[in-house]
Amino acid sequence: MGPAVPEGARLLVVAGDHDGWRLDRVVAQGLPTSRAGAAALVRDGSVTVNGRPAGRPADPVRAGDRVGCPLPVEVPVPLPPAGTTPLRIVHEDAALAVIDKPAGLVVHPGAGHPSGTMVDWLRQHGGPWSQLGGPERAGIVHRLDRGTSGLLVVARTDSAHRQLQAQLADRTLGREYWALAEGGVLEQEGRVEAAIGRDPAHPRRMAVTGQGRDAVTEFSVLERLPRHTALRVRLRSGRTHQIRVHLAYIGRPVAADPLYGRRDPDLPDRPALHAAHLAFRHPVSGARCDFWSPLPPDLVALRLRRGAPAGTASPWPPDPAEAR
Repeated sequence: MGPAVPEGARLLVVAGDHDGWRLDRVVAQGLPTSRAGAAALVRDGSVTVNGRPAGRPADPVRAGDRVGCPLPVEVPVPLPPAGTTPLRIVHEDAALAVIDKPAGLVVHPGAGHPSGTMVDWLRQHGGPWSQLGGPERAGIVHRLDRGTSGLLVVARTDSAHRQLQAQLADRTLGREYWALAEGGVLEQEGRVEAAIGRDPAHPRRMAVTGQGRDAVTEFSVLERLPRHTALRVRLRSGRTHQIRVHLAYIGRPVAADPLYGRRDPDLPDRPALHAAHLAFRHPVSGARCDFWSPLPPDLVALRLRRGAPAGTASPWPPDPAEAR
């Protein structure tokens, strides 16, 4: 019989195919918490291995090890006033929901944004939401930057979350963006393959660096305007700020991007970037799901101010009703 596990804790027995895994990875796999949350539990002495206090989050475990972990307690988060949600629910069912996020809304709590996030609005809307990423990231499968508007999918069940994450990992979950780039883009289609990592000189920024993770962005030209180019952009990987970093890297930063481009009083107070198309296989039915979001009013106005013919609609994305 193995060592006792304290009341209020969960016992995880390391499986054979997890032999050699990092301790924080095993804890994150077994509890509804993120990898960072698991590492914090290890560091504060809340995790045991074979009845003894654990060492470091990076320490390897062996098959058969008995890992004791405290069950996470969800801390209540103040909710915004009822009836004030800015979210547009494009689709929802028992497994998932597709959200059209407005620019300016942070997806989940973090440094500087403890509340008033999309996760808080989801809680107000009503659960359940998957807890695979931890209570602070309830249901979140993938993120959008605060200043980026458009579509993302959130999971109601852990099973749906795992299947959507698998599609995200193998790139069968498709994400396409409308972006307004500064300057002219000569080629009709292009591909940027450049690793992205944290910018050592600017902690808030990411950068193309040999120490980063592989990243691929594809784009095609939608419109050539006098001083800007409207692009249709497809992600082939999912790195932080990927589109913004890659377009800046080729000298065509996203318009109105204060972090990777330049500020302009005539431009919106957010990057001209919109997640317009989301496609995936439904995790329960297996049916193909396609969702579209029209350009929001601020980007429609920006396109016209930057020289698009008056009275003309953007050539992409299509009207959601016509795209069905």
